[in-house]
Amino acid sequence: MEPVGKSEETPSIKRAGTVNWGTATVVGVFAGLLYGGSKEASASVSKDAELMLKLGSTPDKREQYRLMRDAMEKRFIRVARGSIVGGVRLGMFTAAFCGLQNLLAEKRGVRDVLNIAGAGSATAAAFGLLLPGSFMWRVRNVALGSALGAAVCFPLGWLQLKLVEKANEGNSAIRQGSDQQEGSRSGVSAAIDRLEGHLSK
Repeated sequence: MEPVGKSEETPSIKRAGTVNWGTATVVGVFAGLLYGGSKEASASVSKDAELMLKLGSTPDKREQYRLMRDAMEKRFIRVARGSIVGGVRLGMFTAAFCGLQNLLAEKRGVRDVLNIAGAGSATAAAFGLLLPGSFMWRVRNVALGSALGAAVCFPLGWLQLKLVEKANEGNSAIRQGSDQQEGSRSGVSAAIDRLEGHLSK
């Protein structure tokens, strides 16, 4: 027996313009992995020049082999560490940004550019607070991050919402066309069924 006052749960419908923060976080992690790894790999070019100088001044083959092996191990560790740190940082930023954007949209009941600008401002301010430095330096980072986050995310949010509107218009046109095609197909199939019925008599 169902308890009194329990209402039927309706499935939550994802509105247009809602960001899927899980997918965005995964994309952010992979982008951060690529960016961090490539940044460390390009930074190790100067170390390669130093290694070549050392190799040129070392006549012993075993010493050259040891130097090469040490350099490759250090490069691998640097690139792996840079990839992991970049992936974690960008993944956390993306998760916080998309989560705040969806939270603001749910609380305000409106999906507009202010949600995106507010999420960008709050996320940039929070990450500015996490940067190392003195208290005044962190306060400066929070203010600068908040202003820059809002300034960058406002036009990007407007562009995103316009693209979502255009995509929704295209989807509705495609749905109408498919409904008309299904209607014409059902008419053709009914005519074929009638013809088969006449032929079978």
